[in-house]
Amino acid sequence: MALGLSFALLLSNVARGRGVMTAAVLVPWAIPTVVAAKTWHWLYDADVGLVARALPFDDVDLLGMPGWAMHAAILVDVWKTTPFVALLLYAGLSTIPADLYKAAAIDGAGRFATFARITLPSLRSTLGVAALLRALDAFRVFDAVYVLTEGGPANTTETLSIYAYKTLMRAGDFGYGSTLAVATFVSLGLLAAALWLAIGRGAAR
Repeated sequence: MALGLSFALLLSNVARGRGVMTAAVLVPWAIPTVVAAKTWHWLYDADVGLVARALPFDDVDLLGMPGWAMHAAILVDVWKTTPFVALLLYAGLSTIPADLYKAAAIDGAGRFATFARITLPSLRSTLGVAALLRALDAFRVFDAVYVLTEGGPANTTETLSIYAYKTLMRAGDFGYGSTLAVATFVSLGLLAAALWLAIGRGAAR
């Protein structure tokens, strides 16, 4: 959310080359998730990966060590989905009347005061929707993590979706696997309802 908001503010304040910058920001989101995850898998490779070689640590396997694998998977998910948040927030920023900023400038408000008292309150609903969509997407994440680690090492990156998939397709336990799938659906519904109520209460204030 913080990165997406930063990119959205950057795009809204750029006078020239906005189209090119918007296209550049959206590149990670446009790349198919499996392709992106496979590329990052190569970058993380302990022997030939550029990211692994750039680290100042020796004998670090980013995808093979429990202490590193989850952080590596989170980095890929953030890289992949930040453009989506940036696009939503950029659209929200474009709806804020320019007269508000002009009035704030006339009154002598600084950048931080303008951001805190005009931009953030005006983006409250958009931020809520973005948080809702990202929370649901993160809760059900499967493809990126599965391509990177398949839930390993030692199940440290095993999400609920991967666990349900392994139970259904690998273990062949269709009863328990179906229960996990239904539980995932119910959990997503409850999470969406809770966040939607929170967004509604925030908008009412």
